[in-house]
Amino acid sequence: MSQLPDPWTQGLAAGWRVTDCSALERDLQLDCDVVIVGSGAGGGITAEVLAEAGLDVIVLEEGALKSSRDFRLRENEAYPQLYQESANRQTVDKGITILQGRTVGGSTTVNWTSSFRTPAATLDWWQRQYGLAPLSVAALQPWFERAEQRLGISDWAMAPNANNSVLGEGCRRLGIAVAPIRRNVRGCWNLGYCGTGCATNAKQSMLVTCLPGALQRGARLLTRLAVTRVQCSADGGTAQGIVGRALAADGIHGNGRQVRIRARHVVLSAGAIGTPAILLRSGVPDPYHLLGKRTFLHPVVLSGAIMPQRIEGFHGAPQTLYSDHFLHTQPLDGPLGFKLEVPPIHPLIFAATLPGFGEQHAGLMRQLPHLQVTLGLLRDGFHPQSQGGQVKLRADGSPQLDYVMGDVEWDGARRALLQMAEIQFAAGARAVLPVHEDGGVARSWAQARQMIAQLPMQLLRTRVVSAHVMGGAAMAGQPQQGVVNHLGAHWQVRGLSVIDGSLFPTSIGANPQLSVYALALRAAHALAQTLRTA
Repeated sequence: MSQLPDPWTQGLAAGWRVTDCSALERDLQLDCDVVIVGSGAGGGITAEVLAEAGLDVIVLEEGALKSSRDFRLRENEAYPQLYQESANRQTVDKGITILQGRTVGGSTTVNWTSSFRTPAATLDWWQRQYGLAPLSVAALQPWFERAEQRLGISDWAMAPNANNSVLGEGCRRLGIAVAPIRRNVRGCWNLGYCGTGCATNAKQSMLVTCLPGALQRGARLLTRLAVTRVQCSADGGTAQGIVGRALAADGIHGNGRQVRIRARHVVLSAGAIGTPAILLRSGVPDPYHLLGKRTFLHPVVLSGAIMPQRIEGFHGAPQTLYSDHFLHTQPLDGPLGFKLEVPPIHPLIFAATLPGFGEQHAGLMRQLPHLQVTLGLLRDGFHPQSQGGQVKLRADGSPQLDYVMGDVEWDGARRALLQMAEIQFAAGARAVLPVHEDGGVARSWAQARQMIAQLPMQLLRTRVVSAHVMGGAAMAGQPQQGVVNHLGAHWQVRGLSVIDGSLFPTSIGANPQLSVYALALRAAHALAQTLRTA
């Protein structure tokens, strides 16, 4: 199996128009048809569609351009280079750690490739509750199919690694439905280090698919550029471009240069924290006080198991099996259901996630080769008390997410920990340890059940993480319910669209990248038609 070529090596040599704003020696002003803020799932898809339509496109990315020549499977390099806040972005109360990409390709460059269509129940809810009649399963099917074909999304042909196999075996022994996860890869080497950037270019992220496709068709890319605001007309009713500040080589501090881009249309694809923050900084109309609110996370709790066999969860495709059993056993607007998957177990990030200190922590780390981890991903946003969080601005204008875990979330977290422990013991675990500061090690399912039932479900004691940020600039069928319409067009500002996970009016109950891809394809084709006929 050979490494696929790095498209950036030949592309840059052939003259792709890429500007690293850290090297700017003076202010920069550019003009284009469409400026796209963000190069992840929404921005990458949109850039390729619009460039194919013959439009002059500029893509902006806050992070740096890194490609397979830079990916060396090293956590200590990948997290500061490729993630927001060095993979340590947190909610205001520090209770939830959030993994988001900050590099060309966004989170698609560092995700674990899991690809699910938006669940039918979620789409039905959006139609009934938010007036999104156009978003039916049938209407979206061709867009899902196009995204899957473009990005190599298909069934995973290899056997699951040992980490995933434990989930599969435990579920089967308990009669719990389990199924394979589809992945967006071509020629995968099965290394297991997807989260540090794909060193073989097998992952069909925006980095190796749509962004090269857009640049090949004349699009421009600016990196290390932090967009400050959308520039609007004097009456605030029309977007006219963006204003940003160039970052220094460290990607954090400004280098003193300003960038202005005038455009016929502005597309915000900066993610469900970045996009609402830009809109807030821009002071765009928000007559119904919806902007930044109802931001969802799929809060994740974790359960570790010490297995008799070697697991080595740092090897092999990270996510290849899942169970939605505990989503289907709960009504959509009832107690929070949860999806079961497994995460890869890499030493650095796992050491930062494990509870305990000193010898206790060191002892658990010594068990790493025999450790299996299962995650429970909570479906937030449907229960009346599950209202999500709110994107806010710090004094310096940087974004932060205020997300409070309430009673319904903590109830779901406890149930998820219980079910995961039962599955792990059914699979043959010698011991189970819920990732909780007060958890300890349970040697039997009966002991685990008693222990977890008594654990205080509280902030900073229960370890909660997330890699799925959704909402904050939600779509709806009327402006009283959403910031944008079903195609991402802003209700109050002409020439302004949101095309990323910010659109979702709830979480979706599945890994969101394919949902973003399909909705972005649909919105981008509609936008291309509008701009070509304007």
